[in-house]
Amino acid sequence: MGFQENGNGEMGLSAIPLGAKNKYKRMNSELPEENDGVLMQQQRQEERRSSTRKYVLACAIFASLNNVLLGYDVGVMSGAVIFIKEDLNISEVQVEFLVGILSIISLFGSLGGGRTSDIIGRKWTMALAAVVFQMGGITMTLAPSYAILMIGRFLAGIGIGFGVMISPIYIAEISPNLNRGSLTTFPEIFINVGIMLGYVSNYAFSGLSVHTSWRVMLAVGILPSVFIGFALFVIPESPRWLVMQNRIEEARSVLLKTNEDEKEVEERLAEIQQAAGFSNSDKYEEKPVWRELLFPPPPLRRMLITGLGIQCFQQISGIDATVYYSPEIFQAAGIEDNSKLLAATVAVGLTKTIFILVAIILIDKLGRKPLLMISTIGMTVCLFCTGATLALFGKGSFVIALAILFVCGNVAFFSVGLGPVCWVLTSEIFPLRVRAQASALGAVANRVCSGLVAMSFLSVSEAISVAGTFFLFSAISALAVAFAITLVPETKGKSLEQIEMMFQNEYEIQGKEMELGDVEQLVQNKTDLTN
Repeated sequence: MGFQENGNGEMGLSAIPLGAKNKYKRMNSELPEENDGVLMQQQRQEERRSSTRKYVLACAIFASLNNVLLGYDVGVMSGAVIFIKEDLNISEVQVEFLVGILSIISLFGSLGGGRTSDIIGRKWTMALAAVVFQMGGITMTLAPSYAILMIGRFLAGIGIGFGVMISPIYIAEISPNLNRGSLTTFPEIFINVGIMLGYVSNYAFSGLSVHTSWRVMLAVGILPSVFIGFALFVIPESPRWLVMQNRIEEARSVLLKTNEDEKEVEERLAEIQQAAGFSNSDKYEEKPVWRELLFPPPPLRRMLITGLGIQCFQQISGIDATVYYSPEIFQAAGIEDNSKLLAATVAVGLTKTIFILVAIILIDKLGRKPLLMISTIGMTVCLFCTGATLALFGKGSFVIALAILFVCGNVAFFSVGLGPVCWVLTSEIFPLRVRAQASALGAVANRVCSGLVAMSFLSVSEAISVAGTFFLFSAISALAVAFAITLVPETKGKSLEQIEMMFQNEYEIQGKEMELGDVEQLVQNKTDLTN
């Protein structure tokens, strides 16, 4: 039976032969096929998202391997100098110079790294950093004298300068907007991993002879740079650098691998091309990058104040001194045995490494500025409490426990905010044309401050006591709180090109407000004259 329209336009029943094939189908008969198509499309999109995330994650990890070298050096030298001092019979001043010179020398690597990365690319600059560090590591391991040891430190410093500068830039330039912050914290994570490995190496090889122990400790640091050779076959070149070289199709290919949405790829490529085109316009052709950095226009000046300022505060608040000289700090609290001193430093390294994971989780959810505020306030309190503990309670097991607690608290708060956010912001805020060299300038400021603090800590502690030095660090950290409140913007969720426009628009708004204020003042003056 079936329905048939009668002459009156009404639906009626009509006989349909049972064997006949009905050409009409129910409306929902094709829904299962449509649903299958939608499900397959969603599955493909999910697979693409998963593969893209894994690829970008692998790129961030491999790009951060150079930072293990810096962290390992910071950690291992805190223990190795105990044996170097005894083996090579060097003075306290020579120890300070040995420890601090790497940070000073690394500034030359950072300065050269900015220009080098603009010429040969971000990827091959990372490779160059690994090669130079390996040369330095081998020289230090085999050094028969203090002079040769310093030559090795010089080479290692150049390599570390290259690596520390380029890693955050590379990661920021390949990462999607939504998780750029967490991925750009990877270099700081790997610094912490390196510090932890350095502390463990100190403890593991402290039982060897004085002549052998420090050489083995330094030799182990060469291993991470070997893996960078493998990384070169995995990671792509930065798409933004490729656009600057007018290699558009290669840039599109990289963006397709690092972005989940194909539509977003074209949008991002257009933004990058616009930024690169603006940077290469006639307005800028007459002005070299170095001159633009020395005599910056107002928006760039604000970026430089923010970027260089946060880099300086990261170091002058004393984090490297705390890590390099943690054995001396705990010695001041009452620990005398070398093995116990090195075991206490492992606790510092472990704390620093664990709490960087908090930053990974929160930096793209809570934002850069809130983490920076929590970090600097917490550091200020812990630094003050460390100084108060050493100044008021003398020595003993209670003082040792408090000193370890507050030093670990300081590095924990540092790892949550000031440590990673510093490098994230510096890699985000500068325009494409000057990004590499401006970031290099920030890295130089960071390394200079680190070197000055590391090279003066023992002398300052002798002059005003270890407790007094921590009170000084606490005061500087309090200034960092004020700096974060007034001069650090929030960049969460914005593309690099949008961040650049944010600084530009802010300046233009301020200029318009000043012009409006001038007009209002003229009107008021005219009114007063009329009256």
